[in-house]
Amino acid sequence: MTFHIVTLFPKAFDSYLNESILKRAIKDRKIKVRFYNPRDFTKDKWRRIDRKPFGGGPGMVIEAVPVIKAVAKATAGIKNKELGIKIVWLSPGGKQFTNQYAEKVRKSSSDIIIICGRYEGIDSRIKKVFKVDEISVGPYVLTGGELPAMIIIDAISRRVPGVLGDNLSVEENRVSSHDVYTRPEIFEYKGKKYKVPKVLLSGHHKKIEEWKKRYK
Repeated sequence: MTFHIVTLFPKAFDSYLNESILKRAIKDRKIKVRFYNPRDFTKDKWRRIDRKPFGGGPGMVIEAVPVIKAVAKATAGIKNKELGIKIVWLSPGGKQFTNQYAEKVRKSSSDIIIICGRYEGIDSRIKKVFKVDEISVGPYVLTGGELPAMIIIDAISRRVPGVLGDNLSVEENRVSSHDVYTRPEIFEYKGKKYKVPKVLLSGHHKKIEEWKKRYK
């Protein structure tokens, strides 16, 4: 699984991709992450990529052509195009990103191109040049698409065989609960004792599964 990230700020991904599970997945070649900066596809000596929006309004809009060239560069570098390429356009007005979508993309695509916006957004004509899935990670607005891109990378990567080590580590593949407990069985804090729910200590598997399902 290869993620191709179109972003003005590729270094924003460094800390997250260089820690824990994703770092190991990249090292083990379970996933790959590549970056394409639209500034590298400008003719302007100042590498300018933003202009004022037509119709007025605050802020600046990222030009279409540098982003188109970045996406084209990513696509050109994909050897096995027949395995499936998905282009994700991150937008607050897009379809809600879900586990179901993550699994669908994981099964149907070997390469995912994620376009990260900034400022007031990217010239929408790009959506006429490429077939894209317009996706939102939640009902809110962020300053850029880098955080949503990390969420998507994480959610899809953990479904790639071998990334988590155990298929049952994907919560949807087993009966799980939002609440979890470990040793010690009882601890005390500021004079009050906190105990593990008795059902989890009972050894009664049916009751434990029912307890875990209570939030489903």
